[in-house]
Amino acid sequence: MTDNKGADAAKLSAETILTHAGRTPDEQFGFVNTPVFRGSTVLFKTLADHDAPTQPYTYGRAGNPTTTGVERLVSELEGAYGTTLVPSGLAAITVAMLSAVKAGDEILVTDSAYEPARTFGDKFLEKMGVTVRYYDPRIGAGIAGLLTEKTKAIWVESPGSLTFEIQDLPAIVAAAKPRGIKVIVDNSWATPLYYRPLSFGADIVIHAATKMFVGHSDALVGTVSATEEAWPDVLTTRKLLGFNVAGDDAFLTARGMRTLAIRMKEHSARSTDFAQWLEGLDGIEQVYHPALPSHPDHALFRRDFTGAGSLFAVRIKGGPRRALAAMMDNFQLFAMGYSWGGYESLCVPNNPARVRTAVPWTAPGQLLRIHIGLEGLDDLKADFAAGLDRYLTALG
Repeated sequence: MTDNKGADAAKLSAETILTHAGRTPDEQFGFVNTPVFRGSTVLFKTLADHDAPTQPYTYGRAGNPTTTGVERLVSELEGAYGTTLVPSGLAAITVAMLSAVKAGDEILVTDSAYEPARTFGDKFLEKMGVTVRYYDPRIGAGIAGLLTEKTKAIWVESPGSLTFEIQDLPAIVAAAKPRGIKVIVDNSWATPLYYRPLSFGADIVIHAATKMFVGHSDALVGTVSATEEAWPDVLTTRKLLGFNVAGDDAFLTARGMRTLAIRMKEHSARSTDFAQWLEGLDGIEQVYHPALPSHPDHALFRRDFTGAGSLFAVRIKGGPRRALAAMMDNFQLFAMGYSWGGYESLCVPNNPARVRTAVPWTAPGQLLRIHIGLEGLDDLKADFAAGLDRYLTALG
């Protein structure tokens, strides 16, 4: 972990920060990349050093130069006081939530949240005596009417994981701040390149770094970044849970982040282009991509975001499972798989009705979540068009 106020971040572009932050070649014999540090035991030279450590690392679980470099980089991008690495996106969720609530408290969670976040709330927080209530992701300033003396945190995910609602973060912060309620934001979709929740007044930002930060589908990592006020609770919670990230995974995260700006530009342009193309196809009922003018929250997106992520959803006509299998099983480029953010394109069927409670999902048809990777865009369009044709043909 690192305490890093990112004082120089405002002076440099995100591209420059991604290229240079968190690297110290002079301390690594001139090598451009921080090497992989592996190890548990850290040696003390003297008993005095053991009794009152002044060295930066005392045990492997507390971090190493490889993890510190990534944490400094993320802090500069987010404008955070501190960042800590954890073993997965879900671990980032658990650290952030547990740092903000205790038994007897209440947390409000957007109804559009990532399903594992909901499961953690329902299966763990509730068991620990924390009340979890779900709210309409489009509630905006209306969230003030839900706040009680027990409310200690509000969980925001913008856009929503499956249905891509954009939340009015400034309005939510305005309702929460006067009451000392922490606002936590999952920023995995846009990354700090296109959305900086802390600048809107949020207290904690998390990332499933497995996705856009790593970018190559080969490591599980999460990040938790916080303001100076929220940082001590985040750091203490991470330590108490015993979470740490191995040097190998931290190295892979650093490697991925060096090209994040270039990849995000491609993902943003490609996903928007693909989503616009889909709107003109037969069999498409609705496309859920915030960058499209047809999206109901497009104005909020334009106000708060500077670019789009790779992920969006599309709803097609309803049909039997055999029709969906005809489409999905014969794709040549689109693959079925969890997560997203890698170079490969994915298409996965989903049913939001299974998890929605505050605002039930009643839209007819089949929802598909699509991640646009780095393949040729015309090739992806041809592959999806052929799959949609197979689906419609199977419907008869």
